[in-house]
Amino acid sequence: MIKSYIEDLEEWQKDFTFFTPIKVRFSETDLYGHMNNTVPIVYFEQARIEFLNNLGIMEEWLDRKINNIIVIADIQCDYVKQVYFDEQLKVYVKIAKIGTSSLDLHYLGVDDLDHICFTGRGTVVQMNQETGKSVPWEERQLSKINNQKKSNIIL
Repeated sequence: MIKSYIEDLEEWQKDFTFFTPIKVRFSETDLYGHMNNTVPIVYFEQARIEFLNNLGIMEEWLDRKINNIIVIADIQCDYVKQVYFDEQLKVYVKIAKIGTSSLDLHYLGVDDLDHICFTGRGTVVQMNQETGKSVPWEERQLSKINNQKKSNIIL
């Protein structure tokens, strides 16, 4: 089950502290009540937005006076266990790597028994809407990002 972005599963799991609770909706399943394979990507988005909002950097991208936005450069999901309608999940997100203008984020979806249902990773990049070019993190953003990475406090 170890994926290329996971060196040691047990250690990798320990680093997750922030999660978003999600209940699988009927509309996210097929005729048999099995969750559609595209849905974890939506869950990653929900957890990522909550996570970045909690860091205090999401509002900068929502301010219409600022031309910087965050975009998804890539996303990956690995399916481990089937998920069904009405299951209660926890979707965790953490920062794996901080780049000049990017964050490599890792995701973990577990059921109510803490069994791994899916894992994932993806890169987000801060870019200028007008130029389409990446924009380096500002000191205040890095401070918030690094504080979360160091504190590892459950939020």
